[in-house]
This record gives sequence, C-alpha cells and structure tokens, in this order.
Amino acid sequence: MSEKARQLFDALDLDEDGELTRAEVISALRSKGPTLAARGDLPFWGVGDAQASSALFDEADAGGDAVLTFEEFAAVVDRRFGW
Repeated sequence: MSEKARQLFDALDLDEDGELTRAEVISALRSKGPTLAARGDLPFWGVGDAQASSALFDEADAGGDAVLTFEEFAAVVDRRFGW
C-alpha cells in the first residue's frame, strides 16, 4: 500500500477515527479535493462530484459494512490512481 494512499486516507478521515464513512468521503473531497489535487495527493481527475465520490466508496467497501478501512481504501485508490 502506497504512502500516497495513506496521505489521502488521513486527509479524508475528518474525525480521525481510522475509518471512512460515505458522508466523510463526499464531504472531504468536496471541501479538500482541489487542495489535495494541487499538492499532488490526489489526481485532478479524481476530484469528482458527490456521485463519483459515492461510486468510489462503493467500489472500495469490500466488506459491505458502510465504512472503509485503510486497507479497503488503499486497494482501490492504488489501482485506480496508478500509485
């Protein structure tokens, strides 16, 4: 799992509880997405609307429990973003 995935996960984990919820991902990408992309922590094309963020969440939620662990998140973003 890449260091970039860890940095992005930590940036999206608004309540710092070690898990991501759908609302957290959507909110964080909406508020922080452009800044994360400008810093190189997220590809510019990865900054999407709520529907795209929700689809990313669904793809990563391997356990189907409506929360993402770092491992679930990293497996998807490393592959999708080419990290």
